[in-house]
Amino acid sequence: MTSDSATAFAPASIGNVGVGFDVLGLAISGAGDRVTVQRREAVGIEVRSICTPTGDDVPDLSKDAGKNTASIAAASLWQSQKAPGGLIIDIEKGVPLQSGMGSSAASAVAATVAANALLEEPLSFAALLDHAIEGEAFASGGRHADNVAPSLLGGLVVCPPGIDAVRLETHSTVSSVLVHPELRVNTAESRAGLSDTVTREQWIRQQGLLAAFVTAVFMGNIPLMRHSLKDLIIEPQRAGSVPCFAAVKQAALDSGAIGCSLSGSGPSIFALIENERAETVASVMVEACRAEGIDCQRWISPLSSPGAVLED
Repeated sequence: MTSDSATAFAPASIGNVGVGFDVLGLAISGAGDRVTVQRREAVGIEVRSICTPTGDDVPDLSKDAGKNTASIAAASLWQSQKAPGGLIIDIEKGVPLQSGMGSSAASAVAATVAANALLEEPLSFAALLDHAIEGEAFASGGRHADNVAPSLLGGLVVCPPGIDAVRLETHSTVSSVLVHPELRVNTAESRAGLSDTVTREQWIRQQGLLAAFVTAVFMGNIPLMRHSLKDLIIEPQRAGSVPCFAAVKQAALDSGAIGCSLSGSGPSIFALIENERAETVASVMVEACRAEGIDCQRWISPLSSPGAVLED
């Protein structure tokens, strides 16, 4: 006997992780979206409410089921399983909009996980990825899993197109720091503005850095991680859209960060850092951001932060 309703929480995430455009993502702790899904007899999906954790409406997001990442993802799953009737969805947005923190992905993942719990035969979490991507694709303008996969599975995930996403084994000595300036960057517009052309030398160097970074993660090799956590292609094209980026990055590196880059298309900025320096690096990044006249929030997370969960 299946339940009539279910609630799931999905965390925010760091897309690209600097070195791995569209193929590397990292879950973070402390921020996420919560979605409740309820069965109904009528066919189709209804988005009933979208609010913040404090209960305020979120007018910038559509309740049109064909234009909301949560409902699109849930509908993809529901229809694929030929489940009877439809769904009513209530969304609690804990991830800032257009933040570079995987806001659309978190909603899509939470909705998919909650809807899955209402099926007669729920699928594995791994099997939910393609359905969550359907919702994310609407918001971001591309089918990439670098936010969806870590939000679903947790941790640091490599997710090349056409290959099953893999959660990497990570060492407990490194944390992520994520700083969110009070700015917005539209992901679809940012992607559309990227150049389609790179030189062979750029491509080879970036692929080498990605391979070295993944190797460094497996080995727990901090010097190699420090050498390889660089984005030679995408970051230079996007940095200008985040006025505080250069100052925040420099402050992080000067304070001992392993590496620092934009999270997704920005405006959020992340750094990886050895645990004992995480608080210091977070503080200097926040100070650098505010010195540019931009307020911000920050989170510190282990590389093994959990993914989506069903709640009672």
